[in-house]
Amino acid sequence: MIRVERLSREYGSVKAVDRLDFEIGRGEIVGFLGPNGAGKTTTMRMLTTYLPPSSGRANLAGHDVLDEPLEVRRKVGYLPENVPLYPEMRVREFLDFRAKLKDVPRNRRQAAVDGVIEQCKLKEVEERIVGNLSKGFRQRVGLAEAMVHDPDILILDEPTAGLDPIQVREVRSLIKMLGSKHTVLLSTHIMPEVEAVCGRVIVIVHGRIALDEDLQKLKLENSIEIELRGLAEGARKSLASAQGVTKVQELRRDGDSTTFEVQTRDGADMREFLAKRVQESGFGLRRLDRRRSTLEDRFVEAVRVATLSQAKEAAEGDAKRH
Repeated sequence: MIRVERLSREYGSVKAVDRLDFEIGRGEIVGFLGPNGAGKTTTMRMLTTYLPPSSGRANLAGHDVLDEPLEVRRKVGYLPENVPLYPEMRVREFLDFRAKLKDVPRNRRQAAVDGVIEQCKLKEVEERIVGNLSKGFRQRVGLAEAMVHDPDILILDEPTAGLDPIQVREVRSLIKMLGSKHTVLLSTHIMPEVEAVCGRVIVIVHGRIALDEDLQKLKLENSIEIELRGLAEGARKSLASAQGVTKVQELRRDGDSTTFEVQTRDGADMREFLAKRVQESGFGLRRLDRRRSTLEDRFVEAVRVATLSQAKEAAEGDAKRH
């Protein structure tokens, strides 16, 4: 449903988005993450045809953003971070107006407006003036507007911003329900929100993809941290040769002890087995903990690695120029 190939956007000498490549299938709910200034909003504006790319291609629901922008807009519902509304209109009036602009047929228009009012819990404010609504209700009006033409793809930028905890839960449930028949690209800084509704996560840093992974796989990547007394290399080999261990990484040394991170197949909890193996191998066991990988941990690590990589590239570029 979304195919991006070497998509880039430049502002003078600044590369806001740098050769992005990814694909998203029908029915996927994908979290689109990154630190401030990473290029998330710029990418979403290009995908929704509000901003032309400097180079590369993007295809949404079979239509190219450069060659067929109007067809792309018919297939996409977009909720920007700052929701554009007409404050002088009433809620139902505004949604009906937007449905007309989005070419919803006259005989289906009222049903379409009724449907999004119901889904976004706007019944109690449907005759109120938009400008008099709270921020939370305005956010929900924006979400209803994005959905009113029943698009194949929804691109949502911070959809729960300004909502109270109950409204946040309702919107998350709505997004999960929408994922059964729509493709959803969701940008947010709230990690629990991504974990609650998304099946996959894409992290971009400095305009490049730093991580693209299935969320269930990330959750399985637990590890065991073990501190041993004895010769470090011998201890590492003993741990690495254990059945079910997939990777052993040395984290630090402190005097005569060494701390390792041990990853196991499918994140299996092998603490008891490893403790027995260490004792049988003659090493002193000082500490054994299970570490659960979180999305926040992986996000921070991806940002750190990408930042170091970019700094190295910049340094190498400066060296070549001089």
